[in-house]
Amino acid sequence: MKMLLYIEGLKTYFFTEAGIVKAVDGIDFEVGTNEIVGLVGESGSGKTVTAYSVLRTVPRPGRIVGGKILFRSEDLMVKTEESMREIRGGEISMIFQDPSSSLNPLFTVGDQLVEVIRVHQQISKSEAFEKAIKLLDRSGISEPEARINAYPHELSGGMKQRVAIARAISSEPSLLFADEPTTNLDVTIQAQVLDLLRELGEQTNMSMVMITHDMGIIAEMTERVTVLYAGMVSEMAETDIIFKSPVHPYTEALLNAVPSIDRKRELRVIPGNIPNLIFPPTGCRFHPRCLYAKDICSKKVPIIEEAEEGHKIACHRWREINP
Repeated sequence: MKMLLYIEGLKTYFFTEAGIVKAVDGIDFEVGTNEIVGLVGESGSGKTVTAYSVLRTVPRPGRIVGGKILFRSEDLMVKTEESMREIRGGEISMIFQDPSSSLNPLFTVGDQLVEVIRVHQQISKSEAFEKAIKLLDRSGISEPEARINAYPHELSGGMKQRVAIARAISSEPSLLFADEPTTNLDVTIQAQVLDLLRELGEQTNMSMVMITHDMGIIAEMTERVTVLYAGMVSEMAETDIIFKSPVHPYTEALLNAVPSIDRKRELRVIPGNIPNLIFPPTGCRFHPRCLYAKDICSKKVPIIEEAEEGHKIACHRWREINP
């Protein structure tokens, strides 16, 4: 498979008055062409910051301090800001977690779509307006000719998320980051949004990165998964392998915390919380919460090892514990 995005040793830190927050601390990640991959982990694991790093939109006081970000084999780290503006929303786009905050309440849906379309395409305002209507229709919005003149507050949560999707795909990007795209939506609308994203990906050969803590979305949407914990990679493998044969204790804990219709299986919560990334634990960052931790886990950072082709784990004891 040809790689579209390749990240190696990415480090993105936030330089706060309280100290340096190591939000992303040396992760490797890749996305192939026409592939849907998942970034999964609890809140604070570094998923969204990874996406912002690729787009080079890390909010202050954060900045990328190390690593490589290659897109179509070109280093995004050396691109000028002008070049990145062309790539953002053009070649690489993003659906944000909360459409209510990402859509401007002072402008109509049409105004916001037309603006994005004209930034990346040399067409007239009327042509952009017609394209915006087609995008709304393609994104599953009924009566797009009427909705295009609506303001965000006049739309339901599901409608706003569809507008956000329409805006994200307006220039037919090669890569789309979907950051918790079904947050705050009811179950029926969640399913519709996920079906829409899958359909759009198939129609346009668009690669996607699903950023989520929801293992159900990972199971339904993705082909490969990278599990992040406290800014570092815990495990990466094909989705089927992650669900059938998880090796890292954190991956096992995430799966055990998912509710099941099987009443015989006990629902287990993960003890403790994501650590303070100003003062992260020594050694393996998961060791204070890990059921299998030994002395070495608190003393030495585990290297990423390959259990089999395409299945990588960062754990000192993965050969022994076999979760």
